[in-house]
Amino acid sequence: MEEKMMYIDPHVHMTSRTTDDYEAMAAAGVVAIIEPSFWLGQARTQVGSFQDYFSSLVGWERFRAKQFGIQHYCTIGLNSKEANNEALAEQVMELLPLYLHKENVVAIGEIGYDDQTPAEDKYFRMQLDMAKELDMVVQVHTPHRDKKAGTIKSMEVCLEHGLDPSNVIIDHNNEETVKEVLDRGFWSAFTIYPKTKMGNERMVAVVKKYGSKNIIVDSSADWGVSDPLAVPKTASLMLKRGIDRKDVIRTCYQNALDAFGKNGKMKASDWLNDGGIDQRDLYQDNSVLRGQEPRIDTDKIV
Repeated sequence: MEEKMMYIDPHVHMTSRTTDDYEAMAAAGVVAIIEPSFWLGQARTQVGSFQDYFSSLVGWERFRAKQFGIQHYCTIGLNSKEANNEALAEQVMELLPLYLHKENVVAIGEIGYDDQTPAEDKYFRMQLDMAKELDMVVQVHTPHRDKKAGTIKSMEVCLEHGLDPSNVIIDHNNEETVKEVLDRGFWSAFTIYPKTKMGNERMVAVVKKYGSKNIIVDSSADWGVSDPLAVPKTASLMLKRGIDRKDVIRTCYQNALDAFGKNGKMKASDWLNDGGIDQRDLYQDNSVLRGQEPRIDTDKIV
């Protein structure tokens, strides 16, 4: 009998998801997630809202995930959409160094281009310089409009700033961009959405054509129509379509660990030897429970 597969979702916005999603993900085999900082559906108007949001990613959300058996990591950065408010962006740039050294922060991200404006370019470059100085991995958001040109530009700017492509995850890829990204030695990540971006049938076709080297599957599940189970569902479909199990493991687990685990903050022992769940635990006197009996894994009872 084959061992149950484990999955990592390296791009999922759990701040906007429910505890039911955490439970379903854990039941499906998701052992770790990475939550990139991103915009909230409407623009923030003051730096304090960024500060509270970043604090939740390194604090409460990490605790909440652990209460349902999932290790939580994050990436911190000024997202491209909000880089266009330059007065606020300047304040956020001063805030970033306070968070980049936190123990579950595995990269600077998600950063890059949205409308490919001069302001987006300015703050993208500033954050790439920061990543180079701190020897950090970078998670790049590629634009949804004029994607191929924006993806190529993103990679060229990373190379201009002297970043090693093996330290850069280019996300939101599709069939139009994948070859350019792989040929240049970057990590090529794909967000699997139910109706837009990459569907899981298309993802299967990409892996059949290009193999599993440097390819990463994620869900990018957020406050919109999206699926936090996209990674295990895509893995299941890959197996059904005849893709070798080792290639499924690479694209849905190992490549994400290799790409984001370079600074040692994210490692397999975090979930293999975590001691289990104890929902009696509190975070700043707060519990995830609302009157339910706490789940307590037997190996944590003392």
